Amino acid sequence: MYYIVRHIDRASPSALTALARAGVALTHQAAGRTGLLSHEIQPRQNGHAIAGSAVTVLCEPGDNLIVHAAVDVCSPGDVLVVATTSPSTDGMFGDLLATALQVRGVAGLVLNAGVHDLARLRRMHFPVWSRAVHAQATGRTSPGSVNVPVVIAGQLVNPGDVVVADDDGVVVVPARYAYQVAEAALEQQAVQESKRAALAAGTLGVDLFNLRPLLADLGVQYVDRLPE
Repeated sequence: MYYIVRHIDRASPSALTALARAGVALTHQAAGRTGLLSHEIQPRQNGHAIAGSAVTVLCEPGDNLIVHAAVDVCSPGDVLVVATTSPSTDGMFGDLLATALQVRGVAGLVLNAGVHDLARLRRMHFPVWSRAVHAQATGRTSPGSVNVPVVIAGQLVNPGDVVVADDDGVVVVPARYAYQVAEAALEQQAVQESKRAALAAGTLGVDLFNLRPLLADLGVQYVDRLPE
């Protein structure tokens, strides 16, 4: 059976705003170093940072019929997450689908396949994270499902989970933990700001992180020159 599920539970706007501000690296740490998609999923633009509730798509490789169908159930701020039933690099997404999603206020796309029309996507400022850039055309003939659990780049994504994406990649946070992870990420962000200020003022990392005792325990010695 195939389903297009219209209604999902979404994370609170405050949690989404906090996670977008924290970014992928801090969110990953705050979530216990879980939820990070494989490095195969790459940003196809620079400088975009988003966080939104996942609208998930499971479709056949080389066929984007269900991606078109998913547009109908997207809401402003959502992130469309597209997985295929078997590996694919075909160009399943381009500027026409991006236009349809942008009109609905969708924040961006995460796709375990290929995108095309990359120059236009960048001019549109519609951010995408994909497995490939590939002009291979696709069909619109095969069934699939929307808002069902999917696995993409090694991570399970449930409808409504929070997707955080920026230049560092993509991380997924289960919706039930979104607020808790957001609070932890913002706390870590404040700590990092203080450490950044200390480093900018000339403090050495080995002192800031109290690494000298560890170096000594590991047998690492400071010497003026190598022994003759």
